[in-house]
Amino acid sequence: MFRNQYDTDVTVWSPEGRLLQVEYAMESVKQGSACVGVRGEKVCVLAALKRSVSELSSHQKKLMVVDDHIACGIAGLTADARSLVKYMQKECLTHKYVYGIPMPPHRLMADLADKHQLTTQTYVRRPFGVGLLVASVDTNHSCGGEPHLYQTCPSGNLYEFYASAIGARSQSARTYLEKHYESFATCTTEQLIVHALQALVGCVSGDNELTTENGSVAVVAVGEKVKILEGSDLTQYLEKLEVKNDDDDAGGEGGAAETAEGGGEAKEGDAMET
Repeated sequence: MFRNQYDTDVTVWSPEGRLLQVEYAMESVKQGSACVGVRGEKVCVLAALKRSVSELSSHQKKLMVVDDHIACGIAGLTADARSLVKYMQKECLTHKYVYGIPMPPHRLMADLADKHQLTTQTYVRRPFGVGLLVASVDTNHSCGGEPHLYQTCPSGNLYEFYASAIGARSQSARTYLEKHYESFATCTTEQLIVHALQALVGCVSGDNELTTENGSVAVVAVGEKVKILEGSDLTQYLEKLEVKNDDDDAGGEGGAAETAEGGGEAKEGDAMET
């Protein structure tokens, strides 16, 4: 990324057909702290990595409650995210006041995507430098409730996922989710939380670890209000995470031993044949 004559305004096209200011906004999402979302049959789970400016400051919250059936995780500029969340909260309250029922998530997300896209067509405003993972339950669904996981982009694009991850070092989380997402439909809420935290572990920078201080989880389930798990509420799930990692390490060591033994036998057999 570098400055050139085509990135002075969001409405200026480059010769390659690109809007560079929009791409810069998308780059800010990649530099934000990671957020992971997974979807089960009756529940959606968000897990986010919180950052602190210094050792003397508290951690910034990365999970926000929009309504009783909607929560979102953010990656990018926190100030922009607060503005968008306030807009979403206002829309939900207005819909509930006018129609007497919770706002359908797909309608809210379509309005939010339009709000993102509008900033890419007018020069008076810059694009929002934040990406959102939105976990929701459609309470008006004929089956009594259906979970949905959406992802927004500063360009105005809107996606729905079985599982996704955004933010810095999120590629490792996406790799983990791609391997396990097919089993999420049959997982319990506790298992989904462990999967989300396991994916988030790969996004932690340097020698740091995922702890009760820098981790947070949001659970959006059918027939229940949004729950945010932080601090001591995460302890039991982090312990399960450690046990799972220990089991994986033990399995790897056992497999390596068997391979070594098999290799030794093979070499002995080759020597006899020779």
